[in-house]
Amino acid sequence: MLQFKPVTQQDAPRLRRYYQGCDYGLCEYSVGTKLMWRPVLHPAWTEVAGCLVVRNRSDGRYVFDYPVPGPEGDEDAALTAIEDYCLAQGQEPVISVVPACRAPRLLERYPYACVSDIRTWRDYVYYREDLQLFAGRRYSGQRNHIKKFRTQWPEAEFRILGAKDAPAVERFWADYEAEFFKGDNAKARAELKLARQMLKLAGKPWFRAGGMFDGDRLIALCLTEKCGDTLIIHIEKALYSYTGVYPAMVQEEAAAFGEGCRWINREDDAADRGLRTSKLQYGPAKLAPKYCFEARNELQRHVDAIPELKTERLTLSALKEGDIPAYNALVLDGDRNRWWGYDDVGGLGGPVEADSFFQVARRDFENRQAVNFAVRLDGTLIGEAVLYRFDCRGGAELGCRICRDQAGHGYGTEAFAAAAEWALYKLHLTRVVAKCFKENQASFRMLSSCMRKTGEDETFFYFEKLV
Repeated sequence: MLQFKPVTQQDAPRLRRYYQGCDYGLCEYSVGTKLMWRPVLHPAWTEVAGCLVVRNRSDGRYVFDYPVPGPEGDEDAALTAIEDYCLAQGQEPVISVVPACRAPRLLERYPYACVSDIRTWRDYVYYREDLQLFAGRRYSGQRNHIKKFRTQWPEAEFRILGAKDAPAVERFWADYEAEFFKGDNAKARAELKLARQMLKLAGKPWFRAGGMFDGDRLIALCLTEKCGDTLIIHIEKALYSYTGVYPAMVQEEAAAFGEGCRWINREDDAADRGLRTSKLQYGPAKLAPKYCFEARNELQRHVDAIPELKTERLTLSALKEGDIPAYNALVLDGDRNRWWGYDDVGGLGGPVEADSFFQVARRDFENRQAVNFAVRLDGTLIGEAVLYRFDCRGGAELGCRICRDQAGHGYGTEAFAAAAEWALYKLHLTRVVAKCFKENQASFRMLSSCMRKTGEDETFFYFEKLV
């Protein structure tokens, strides 16, 4: 099971091992974004299969960045680890801010995914040469603004910022607030607070910071980070009273920090009309999509109600309130359920009530996490077949148990085969898996009769059945 730890400044060197060569081109795949937006996204990280895996918290649920591989990283194994983690948490995997270069892999992996590409999430990505040179007719406006700025403030110069410039940076923030905030804008003030904290990291090896000075006065600043062939501009602020300082600053930061980069990412517009207008005026080469994949399973897509299945001797159907006494006897038979592989009582997380197990089965189906079939002989419940652990990739696990009074008549094999048949040919799964304890020879014989053995470990034999 994955173990996550909150992102802190001390983790930056470890994260940079992955981000410094990352080719995703999105601002989320950077140390700067992870540190700056910690209060909002609560990022936590771990490493698995040679990949960096980041978990965020959004709208009350966990969402995951696409894994960032190291030199020997296995993205598929990392995705499987995320999926296993989500199954244990009782939620479907949500892989968010997925770059366009990785979207086809997830489209193939998740046949029933809900995919979104929200306009306000998209990053504005430019060719470095465009922002460094502002060449051509379409940039005549930027060139004119820069010319006016240079004419009025001919001594202004761009310099690298470091720890020694902390007093100038603090004076800049005071000047910026005096100019920018003419009313109450809580969102802008919150973003400014985060930016001020980030600028204290100027001089760290992961970031390059620069500023435009008019004498000793700092009039514009930026904080950047190079990830792969993309220069990400995390912070870009200037005093509006210095006409033309913004395009002059953009040109200088591209020249100073963009060496070896093909792209410059100036991040998204946060649904701000003014920011959107400004970013579009600089002629982005593309608005980089950030896909969100919300994985879905076959139950969510195809099943409105638990069906009734018929075999030669049995009927499989939904549990009913009238089944509760027989169902409780089945679930609470500890001697037989030692082979079940799951502690029903412990799984409740609370005291056992008369309808506790019935309600768990009902809730699991309502949430489309499992199907509990009552196995009936002449209308009486004698066992259950449970299809669960849907992996959102076409697979699920199947288990079956029969009460002790009806054991030894082949009812388990009959019910198991019927549920597997339904899962593969009506529910449209591609793979049904099962396991049994090595000591459980009866289950081993049953599974061997209708499935293919795929492996074993110290505890279990493993089986699968494919379409």
